[in-house]
Amino acid sequence: MSDSQPQQPFHSPRSGRGEGGGHGPAHGPSHLRGAGAGQGPGSAHGPGNAAAAEATTLLLAGARLTDGRTVDVRLSGGRIQAVGTAGSLPAPALSRVDLGGYLLLPAPAEPHAHGDTALTADGEGPVSYTPDEVQRRATEAALLQLGHGATAVRSHVRIGDVHGLGPMEAVLQARRSLRGLTDLTTVAVPRLLTGVAGADGLAMLRDAVKMGASVIGGCPDLDPDPTGFLEAVLELADEHGCPVDLHTDGDDPARLARLAAMAGGLRPGVTIGPCGGLSRLPLDAATRAADQLAAAGVRVTCLPQGDCAALERRGLRTAPVRLLRAAGVRVSAGSGALRDAGNPVGRGDPLEAAYLLASQGGLRAGEAYESISSAAREAMGLPEVRVEAGFPAELLAVRGDRIAGVLSLAYSRIVIHRGRVVARTSAVREYCDSAVAVALDLPRQGRTEPGP
Repeated sequence: MSDSQPQQPFHSPRSGRGEGGGHGPAHGPSHLRGAGAGQGPGSAHGPGNAAAAEATTLLLAGARLTDGRTVDVRLSGGRIQAVGTAGSLPAPALSRVDLGGYLLLPAPAEPHAHGDTALTADGEGPVSYTPDEVQRRATEAALLQLGHGATAVRSHVRIGDVHGLGPMEAVLQARRSLRGLTDLTTVAVPRLLTGVAGADGLAMLRDAVKMGASVIGGCPDLDPDPTGFLEAVLELADEHGCPVDLHTDGDDPARLARLAAMAGGLRPGVTIGPCGGLSRLPLDAATRAADQLAAAGVRVTCLPQGDCAALERRGLRTAPVRLLRAAGVRVSAGSGALRDAGNPVGRGDPLEAAYLLASQGGLRAGEAYESISSAAREAMGLPEVRVEAGFPAELLAVRGDRIAGVLSLAYSRIVIHRGRVVARTSAVREYCDSAVAVALDLPRQGRTEPGP
């Protein structure tokens, strides 16, 4: 099985039956069995099944928090029901997940994905945009990102040209099939909205919103009339009460000033990105633009792993995150391209985006993680998550004891969505028998019996 083909999560032995009614044995480490794992992409059907899954109770035992405490966390009804000292929250054995050695964090969210074009870099010939192919790619990409920890994904989907609304319809179908595993939302991305050619794009954008696209997007930089493009998007967003999420390089201070002036009153808000061009502006111009964006409440989603195919590649510099944050701009970080024309080796891993912001962007590890968790959720209009009673049970457990450590070596992960384990990655590291390994007491996981 190739790396781009995620394995289906194991079945829960509590009832012997997955959401779709299938039977199967439990797989994987014993400490995960009975955790209420998600099924394959087509198994989460219907609101009744989703509600039943959320009604289960799950105990996360012995988890470490970022403040150094070791706690038990009880989940029920898709929310965190209680947090107590280790051993203080008893639960039946089959609803217990041992998180000893893991750091428990609010789950990341992916604010900038491209599910319709994902996983196309290695294909031969023209990329297929048949509904079945787009749905397959969008589903597979969302599952890969879920495995990394993102329990919510915002996917920008191109509409118009020869493909019309087909890609949008396919991604919306992927969204329905993934219900209960991950929350997938869509951004309608037209190419042109002004002039004679833009009339069709505007009509199609309206149809995309009626179909179910929850966010209005696009790339004003590529329209002959960027200001007219902005006016059309903001007017339609205001009419339908939709948020706006636009692609822009951000290298034109006058254009950013106009955007800030026009977007200031729009609710539920405007997000722009990746804004790498802001890093190429003179410091005073970039600072002035950041102040204007902050005053208007415009959020920025940067892409530390590289640009996406929606923009012409004008340089791979990331947005000036420290400058933007200092001005008061809410900055989130996305993955962007996932093995497509924008980045043929993209991983779609939020923790890699945070790692890059910490290692190259000048952020502290906690600030970097915030950009892929709380800031990303806020940009996507999702409720806040804390590891406290009453908050949504959207969590990520990563082997390690500090955020800096898990950003550096985030191999083993357990992903929790709506109060149940939906994905896991178990990494095994082994060293050959040697005096050096013994003397250094290197950390080791693996088989205790002799291997081949």
